[in-house]
Amino acid sequence: MPIVNRVADLHEDITAWRRDLHQHPEILYEVHRTAASVAEKLKAFGCDEVVTGIGRTGVVGVIRGKRGKGGRTIGLRADMDALPIEEATGLSYKSTIPGKMHACGHDGHTAMLLGAARYLAETRNFDGTAVVIFQPAEEGGAGAKAMLDDGLLDRFKIDEFYGMHNYPGMPVGQFGIRPGPMMAAQDTLTIDIEGKGAHAARPHLGIDPVLVGAQIITNLQGIVARNVDPVKAGVVSICMFQAGNADNVIPQSVQLRGTARSFEPAVRDLLEKRLGEVVQGVAAAHGATAKLTYKRGYPVLSNHPDQTEFARGVAKEIAGSDKVDPNLPPMMGAEDFSYMLQEKPGAFIWIGNGENSAGLHHPKYNFNDDVIPFGTSYWVRLVETSLSPKS
Repeated sequence: MPIVNRVADLHEDITAWRRDLHQHPEILYEVHRTAASVAEKLKAFGCDEVVTGIGRTGVVGVIRGKRGKGGRTIGLRADMDALPIEEATGLSYKSTIPGKMHACGHDGHTAMLLGAARYLAETRNFDGTAVVIFQPAEEGGAGAKAMLDDGLLDRFKIDEFYGMHNYPGMPVGQFGIRPGPMMAAQDTLTIDIEGKGAHAARPHLGIDPVLVGAQIITNLQGIVARNVDPVKAGVVSICMFQAGNADNVIPQSVQLRGTARSFEPAVRDLLEKRLGEVVQGVAAAHGATAKLTYKRGYPVLSNHPDQTEFARGVAKEIAGSDKVDPNLPPMMGAEDFSYMLQEKPGAFIWIGNGENSAGLHHPKYNFNDDVIPFGTSYWVRLVETSLSPKS
């Protein structure tokens, strides 16, 4: 079945909601305006319950089907937060907040789920309950975990979770999914190096932590190249190197910060172990000291087989069987929807944002409003198919 006619009729409204959110980005848990707007709309749509403040600033709407409280309950999740990036799109509706922008499409995710909520509240052509979940702090704040810790499951008795994210480079109107591991575990690492400061012209009187940091970065790349099984995946990236305040002073200390990514628990353990050994060994070889702080973050996002097959079937109804990739390659990015999939069965699907879209987290990224009818129709049919009335 193609795009839902009523969803097509709502396209203009959903686009307006999306662009308003784009103009007013908020980050992490400070999504107060966004959450208030979402809650106001859900109430206006006639949701049976609208609950705010779950996981600090999360919003949940409850829509019951024709049989009221009976039947199964499925949860549909959208993320609301933006990123601390200066927008460079030049759009007429560009961010009005300096240093903040929706560079990952969460404005589109939120708007599409709002559109689905409006449709579902109008029609209620299903049995059981649809729970629409609007989550803060996906971008590094583990908002999904915060909502779970705040009683999301116990309060709403959700049986399955479903999530969706836009995919730059994939044509509009296409979907991609796969069973099992789909996105990586994400860990953060901080390396504090202590040397001995000196005049840049007399380096022999000091211990240069900049040199030590450079050697550590080089040696860390050997962990994935020579310690991880070549048929398994791992990534170590140092993304920050903070050192010194003058061009003629060897600083006393240096800090490196980065990330490690993996799909398998054994590889994750190996990365943490070898990172510590390399950091300590390289620093000691230069007469410096170094401390690694390794913090485990989001777990692997792993789709459940039955729910993945079901979600793929729904996407095929919307886009056509040739427009759904059932075995999209996994990627090393991370997603805190993984916490929800650890608690209950479910699936996470990608939806194309256009072949010419700027990449996620890029200053010129913009969610493609042409995606809206496909994503909103997917949510609608997911509910109506999963919770189809029994004759």
